[in-house]
Amino acid sequence: MEWTTVETGDGAKLSVRVFKPPASGEEPEAAGDVAVVLVHPYTILGGVQGLLRGMAEGVARRGYTAVTFDMRGAGRSTGRASLTGSTEVGDVVAVCRWVAENINPRGILLVGSSAGAPIAGSAVDKVDEVIGYVSIGYPFGLMASVLFGRHHDAILKSQRPKLFIMGTKDGFTSVKQLQNKLKSAAGRVDTHLIEGAGHFQMEGPAFDAQMVDLIVKFINSLPK
Repeated sequence: MEWTTVETGDGAKLSVRVFKPPASGEEPEAAGDVAVVLVHPYTILGGVQGLLRGMAEGVARRGYTAVTFDMRGAGRSTGRASLTGSTEVGDVVAVCRWVAENINPRGILLVGSSAGAPIAGSAVDKVDEVIGYVSIGYPFGLMASVLFGRHHDAILKSQRPKLFIMGTKDGFTSVKQLQNKLKSAAGRVDTHLIEGAGHFQMEGPAFDAQMVDLIVKFINSLPK
């Protein structure tokens, strides 16, 4: 694991961690030429990159470079968090561009957890190297849409392949709300429902291994 700092276009300094595949140990399941950038949950409710460490370590063990970072106002990053995640989209773009230039993968998979899902979704088409998107608990519900509704169109209109993972007991989005939203989505859209799982449960370490399996399976299904 390595630490670095990435500066955004408006001067925020973001704390970034890079998790590299081990030199020995588990054999990569693919060429390992895709980098996975993970976007943490809502900063204002305590979201930080540390919540994604288990997933990042698991992805790295499977042969892919994983990158986590604190969005502005979270953890060790400077700047101030926004209520709607609008300025944080620039944070995601800055980190993805740093990954493209410094790690030079074939492509980048963007993974967003909770509020990180709409924020990452708004960044998908702003970075040419992004080849796919994974949402973990996208807050499509009515109340959450007051804050994050402005992000919906970006990911629903994107032609990039998308995977939406959600627990059937998610308190922010019902299965019906998810299905109704995705009816209008462009391009390839996959869904994976986890029976009985709540929204915040899926952010916990108990689901890390399952999330890693789903992420790696999705990567392997993308065009080479």
